[in-house]
Amino acid sequence: MTAEAPPPGAHRNFVSYIDKSRELYEAYGYDQAYRWATNATAPFAELTKPLAESRIGVVTTSFLPRNDGSLDTGDGPDLVLAKEPYAAPSDPAPEAMFTQDLSWDKEATHTHDTETYLPLARLRELAEAGHLGSVSPRFYGVPTEYSQRRTRADAATVEAWVREDDVDVVMLVPL
Repeated sequence: MTAEAPPPGAHRNFVSYIDKSRELYEAYGYDQAYRWATNATAPFAELTKPLAESRIGVVTTSFLPRNDGSLDTGDGPDLVLAKEPYAAPSDPAPEAMFTQDLSWDKEATHTHDTETYLPLARLRELAEAGHLGSVSPRFYGVPTEYSQRRTRADAATVEAWVREDDVDVVMLVPL
């Protein structure tokens, strides 16, 4: 008995995004292939004190909605500007966030439960139970960008805010 060849698409093949990006840059005629961001001096460090004594801050890629549910640019209902980093009060936690412009499987899931990507209430519960020292008075939002220059500038802005808020640990929750 001979095995039949599987039908096309029966086996998953991985996609090498590094190779795809390199091929795309070559196809567009760029002189230099795409260079993936690296940071050998990233400020990752061991905690200097236990989590039960640490203040935690949250960074999200979602944005505050307007009353009509659209993206809040802070400049009136008719003006749509590029998204910028922001800091907003973490208590009370927002009941909703604007996520429709971000990439997630909108057929298989939803973003109605903000605690799945902005877990401020859960973190406060952990602080009240003594597992965390406290939650930062603000949470921080950054746009999803694919520019290394923009990412570095936004990171510097958020770093200044977390230092102002005396944050010990930053939780990154991209959507």
